Amino acid sequence: MDGTEFARSEPASRMAAAGTSSVAAGMVIIVDDDALVRAALDSLFRSVGFMTRLYASAKEALTDTWPDMLACVVTDVRMPEVGGFEFQTALSARSIEVPVIFMTGHGDIPMTVRAMKAGAVDFLSKPFRDQDMLDAVNTAMERARIGREVERGSAAAHALYATLTPREREVMEGVVRGLLNKQIAGEMGIAEITVKLHRSSVMRKMGVRRLPDLVRLAGVLGGV
Repeated sequence: MDGTEFARSEPASRMAAAGTSSVAAGMVIIVDDDALVRAALDSLFRSVGFMTRLYASAKEALTDTWPDMLACVVTDVRMPEVGGFEFQTALSARSIEVPVIFMTGHGDIPMTVRAMKAGAVDFLSKPFRDQDMLDAVNTAMERARIGREVERGSAAAHALYATLTPREREVMEGVVRGLLNKQIAGEMGIAEITVKLHRSSVMRKMGVRRLPDLVRLAGVLGGV
C-alpha cells in the first residue's frame, strides 16, 4: 500500500495531526481516480491548513459518512462508472449540500457551461496552477460558511416561530404584509387593542424590536 492510499484510509489520524487551525479552515474532499493527482492535491491542501479526505471513485465517496463540518469537494469530471457531474447530482439527491469544484484534462466550453449551470464553484482544466486551485477552494469554503450560517439562522427562526400561538401567527402575517393594526383587526374580526397585544407578544417571542427585523425573519422562514 503506498502513502496516498494509507492517507485515504486513515482520515482520523491525519485530522488529529492537522491541528485546530485546519479545523477552522475546513475539509477538502478529493475525488479522483488518479492516485498521483490525489496525492498532489492532498499535499497542497494540507500545506495551507486544510484537512483532506481522499477517494478513488465517486461510488466510494457516496458510501462513506460525510463530515458535519465546513467542507467542499474537488472532483474530476471524467471517472469510471460515476463521473463528476453524476456525482454532484447524487450528492444533491442525498441532501448533501456542499460546494463543488470540477477539474478535467479534457475541458471544453460546453462542459464548462454545464458545470457552472450545475452550481459549480469553478471548473479547472489540468494542468492548473496551485494558486488557482487554492483560490477556488477558498471561494468554496466561504460559500459553505455562508450556507451553514443561513441554515443555522433558519433553524433558529423556525424554533422561535414555533412558540407563537395560531392567533399570533395570523397577526405576524398581517404585520409583515404591511397592514395597520386596524386592518389586521378587521381581517381577523377582533378588537384593535387585541391585535396590539398579539403584536407585542410576537415581537417579544421572535426576539426583535423593529418591524424590519421581523420582516427579515419572515423571509428566513420562507414567508408566513
